[in-house]
Amino acid sequence: MTETTFTPGPDQSLNFREALGCFGTGVTVVTTNTAGGPVAITVNSFASVSLDPPLVLWCLAKDSNRYEAFSNCQHYAIHVMAQEQHDQALQFARNGFDFSHTKWHCDEAGRPRLSDCLARFDCRLSDIHDAGDHLILVGHVETVMHRPGQGLIFKRGQFGGFADLI
Repeated sequence: MTETTFTPGPDQSLNFREALGCFGTGVTVVTTNTAGGPVAITVNSFASVSLDPPLVLWCLAKDSNRYEAFSNCQHYAIHVMAQEQHDQALQFARNGFDFSHTKWHCDEAGRPRLSDCLARFDCRLSDIHDAGDHLILVGHVETVMHRPGQGLIFKRGQFGGFADLI
């Protein structure tokens, strides 16, 4: 086993990504609606912020081709993906403008809601913080749904279940 120690910087981006990949996270898909239709993005940077008021956050890369849609949205839904939604999460990671592979509907605020996720947080944008090459979007949670099931996990560049990732 080889241990790697380094100072993060532009010349160490790959090593930094590999180190960050050691931390397994849940997988979410964030959706919003635009004048051009629904948009989705697969995200693993989701976290709770506050119970009172109910706040959650996620991070948006400034170089994302979905940056305009999400940096300007006022309402969005964060979907915690079930283990069996691996293909759906991968599809939305590749192309957030194609919803033909999934069942969904819009709520009264226009947020696209995906079917069969483990949990969903319907949010109104509360705040945006600049954070290097990302934005941190803080959402005020207006409605929550959750159900039993196994969550989809992302670790070391792979999707999987809780027990099958090293």
